[in-house]
Amino acid sequence: MKDFAIIILNWNGKNLLEKFLPFLVKYSSDATIYLADNASSDNSIDFVTLNFPQIKIIRNNENFGFAKGYNEALKSVNEKYLCLINSDIEVTENWIEPIKSLFELNEDVGIIQPKILDFKNKSKFEYAGAAGGFIDKLGFPFCRGRIFDSLEKDLGQYNDEKQIFWASGACFFIRNSVYKSLNGFDENFFAHQEEIDLCWRAFNQNIKVFYCGNSTVYHVGGATLSVSNPRKTYLNYRNSLIMLYKNLPKKGRFSTIFKRLCYDGVSGVRLMLQLKPLHCFAIVKSHFAFYGMVSKYKKWNNQNNKSDYFYTKDIVKSYFIEKKKTFNEF
Repeated sequence: MKDFAIIILNWNGKNLLEKFLPFLVKYSSDATIYLADNASSDNSIDFVTLNFPQIKIIRNNENFGFAKGYNEALKSVNEKYLCLINSDIEVTENWIEPIKSLFELNEDVGIIQPKILDFKNKSKFEYAGAAGGFIDKLGFPFCRGRIFDSLEKDLGQYNDEKQIFWASGACFFIRNSVYKSLNGFDENFFAHQEEIDLCWRAFNQNIKVFYCGNSTVYHVGGATLSVSNPRKTYLNYRNSLIMLYKNLPKKGRFSTIFKRLCYDGVSGVRLMLQLKPLHCFAIVKSHFAFYGMVSKYKKWNNQNNKSDYFYTKDIVKSYFIEKKKTFNEF
């Protein structure tokens, strides 16, 4: 058995598989590749079976989304290291070797993210992960190389190996043992921010998350659910609140979530002024959904939740008022 398993979660992504699978197969000879299909109806499986017979197929019987889709698929994957990768990722030569080395030399590292650059502009970092993620005190995520919508050029400033807070689900390496010990992704999330939640749970258990700048991939971004889709707005806001409730220390949890709710209200007003009412309504809907889901987490074990989870206190204030646009300004 090979040490690495690469698992692509697919739902009607045949066009992306046609474009990016050849690179994945060419540059991943040391790994077993799996296609985990979420009940596609576009002949994705037929295409892969015909053109890449070495790829193993895992069939989910419905579209479970990202979280449950991976949880179901990984029940049958036994390799030591897992790479969960989007179908819109272009990998590069020798992309796995630096990751393998980092895992093998550091037993306390459980999760790793490579450098993620923009497929459409390969000189810039990509929104979803860039050079490794962090959060502020209110749970707003940001990255080295990306603060909100400000993307840095890749000038080699992040060609390092560094401990981070969260790794992007677009290309997410994790020890199989760690994935299982954390019980995988929270299936209530369906999609969006489940990888940050998983990394936060790892952090609370003293499992390290690292960025590896010697491994590079290119991400299309928004290929499965566009940023203009109110459904994405809804999931991001709802899941962020759930994540806070689960992972914050009990002391100060209410005040932190209340402040976040207020910020979300300001964001909703801003979207209305931008003539995006559907996105504003998506935020309102996400809040009511959060209130309805809190009961599911009443008995969540948060005794070990740590208070030093945030990199900076208020990324919103720093970005919009103090005009700090790059990670190194913090």
